Amino acid sequence: MKPWTIGLSTGCFYSRPIFEVLEEIRGSGFESIEVCSFPAHLDYHNREDVARAGELMRALGLLPVSFHAPFAEKIDITALDPDARAAAANELIVACEAAAVMGVQNMVLHPGPERSGRPPEAEFLDRMRNAAENLNTVAERCNELGVHLLLENMLPHLLFGHINDMLYLLGSIRNCEVGACLDTGHAFLARELGTVIQKLSGHLHLVHVNDNRGERDEHLAPGEGHIDWPRFMGELKDSNFTGTLILELSLRDQESVSGMLERARHARSYLTDLMGKLD
Repeated sequence: MKPWTIGLSTGCFYSRPIFEVLEEIRGSGFESIEVCSFPAHLDYHNREDVARAGELMRALGLLPVSFHAPFAEKIDITALDPDARAAAANELIVACEAAAVMGVQNMVLHPGPERSGRPPEAEFLDRMRNAAENLNTVAERCNELGVHLLLENMLPHLLFGHINDMLYLLGSIRNCEVGACLDTGHAFLARELGTVIQKLSGHLHLVHVNDNRGERDEHLAPGEGHIDWPRFMGELKDSNFTGTLILELSLRDQESVSGMLERARHARSYLTDLMGKLD
């Protein structure tokens, strides 16, 4: 099989300006990245900074495979209040436009808000319809910009936190180019990792690779938690996946940029070794 590209999310350095870490990321051997939208890392409202980030990536030979859309409780495309809903959709569109300026290929989006729990059924259905309507608006703008929209499976305690919710929303989007991003840590916590690849077959374009011990979203490197990576990689191969694997790791307390990148290189080697055993 042709090895999958393994990239790195800049989210591990979310509290540092992106301009301070891109050169070290490239120097560590990574050629593909996902760009984090946290304001302290990159203010996607600032078009000068966005353009400068894109120029720096091109100069370094870094390919921005994806841009992670902002997520917060206030960015709620399911909101019952129409003004709040419109503001949330506009915020996502601004981020999509920033992605296009940087030359990003894919926009990764949480399809629901960072809100815990499931409301009463009538409200849940209203929120699902609101999400579908706004996702169509965002997808249309992404299509105009030449950016592929990918929906990411969310943590199980959040609204729309299960794969069936995401599949419903994917089916509600008129633009057939919209696909899925699988977060391995989220799926493992939802106890859905064993079935999710099959369910997302035909939609899956990107995988956020991270591990945990089954209790919380730790963003450990593959092999540091309880996910069965040989099995997962085999299932991914059997699904004829042709996309990119993005390491989405957390920086440890007091860890340096170089220390984080050393762990990321080890994680990349671990996955590369597993890929070699799939042939």
